[in-house]
Amino acid sequence: MSGRPVWTRWSVAPLLVTIDLLGLLVAVVVGHHAMGAALSFVGLTSLLLAAGGLYRSRLSLSVLDDLPPLLGRCLTAAGLVVLVSASTSLGPVAPSTTMAVALSGAAGLVAGRAASYHLVRAMRRRGTVSHRTLIYGAGAVGVHIAGTLLHNSVYGLKPVGFVDAEPLHGGKDDPLELPLLGDGTDLAAVLGRHEIGVVVIAFTSAPESSIVDIIRQCDRLDCDIFYIPRLFELHHRTRDVEEIWGIPVIRLRRATHRSPIWPVKRALDMLVAATLLVLLSPFMLACAVAVRLECGRGVIYRQRRVGLDGRQFELLKFRTLRSSDNQSDLEWSIAADGRVAPVGRFLRKTSLDELPQLVNVLRGQMSLVGPRPERPFFVQKFTESMPRYTARHRVPAGLTGWAQVHGLRGDTSIQDRLLFDNYYIENWSLWSDIKILLRTTISIFTRSGS
Repeated sequence: MSGRPVWTRWSVAPLLVTIDLLGLLVAVVVGHHAMGAALSFVGLTSLLLAAGGLYRSRLSLSVLDDLPPLLGRCLTAAGLVVLVSASTSLGPVAPSTTMAVALSGAAGLVAGRAASYHLVRAMRRRGTVSHRTLIYGAGAVGVHIAGTLLHNSVYGLKPVGFVDAEPLHGGKDDPLELPLLGDGTDLAAVLGRHEIGVVVIAFTSAPESSIVDIIRQCDRLDCDIFYIPRLFELHHRTRDVEEIWGIPVIRLRRATHRSPIWPVKRALDMLVAATLLVLLSPFMLACAVAVRLECGRGVIYRQRRVGLDGRQFELLKFRTLRSSDNQSDLEWSIAADGRVAPVGRFLRKTSLDELPQLVNVLRGQMSLVGPRPERPFFVQKFTESMPRYTARHRVPAGLTGWAQVHGLRGDTSIQDRLLFDNYYIENWSLWSDIKILLRTTISIFTRSGS
């Protein structure tokens, strides 16, 4: 088995950034007498290129395809320089100077892109940039994709084999050009064993529901996944749709925790949790005193819950029952429990009983936003009846979540919660967390006032 290529799929982005900056420096040379404006143009253009996804990994590299967005971002940056320069220390910049800077920068940028794409394609042909690729599906389309990649190194993908439970090809009269490495059920093991960096999902005999579960098991692995959509002949080329020799393929969004923004989520959790613990300390002290007076000793209730990757942790809450045992680990709902005291009922209604979980957030056991953690007994029970239940453990459990802000809390449908939780994970963004926190705040005040 051959080793990993010298260059990984991440290595192309720094190359593009470097050559783009060199190309944009032409604008600095042309606008040397307006250095502040020229440097501002270079900085703004670079930011706009990054924000527009023009440094993302792509199978097909074409300067002509990139020409409209490249020129558009250069003109946008130039316009911003004109607007800002009049009211800042840069001083007013003549439109003719700005236009000269923008045109020269655009020319350098396009020339640099042409050179970098030529270099990347050359490295792909030589195998310097080459990613070991697995084809999931040994039918007619999968075999066609494999043959295309074998004879067209321009995509930078090197197919090494297939996985399929019932391959349509590969018999004695119709041998596969590549080996069959498994039936797909142990995909994660196959990826690790053969050092796979890219998976292309073609049409396979396995039902789509089982493929979803198998792919989710690979979330922790460092690989890119493409799939060929049904009715692919009718698909149009968009930013999210690429093509392999005329066949459209869609790149699956990288697992949430592999997003470059994901560390910001943890930083935000720590900042907000620490701030809230300080600001709300008087309220938490009042809650603790009220619970102590009503329920006696043992103000904080600890309960085992299941969080990230199925690991258990000790969740903290204010006690809401008079019994020292508090809520049973096997009892689903205590809403109608006679042991709920008036203070406890108020704490539960206003969600103030969950404030101690800010400590769980600081410890890294939870996040501010995520699927609500469940007790081990019910995790096992729901897993048996809903096979995809454990998929919600791909991210840390949260104080609140997408399901909760849609009213799915307490004694509500577990199936609906599961759908909302997995939707949140697949579509996570930093803004989605902020939006959920805002909706949760509004919901708390609405409930407390009703």
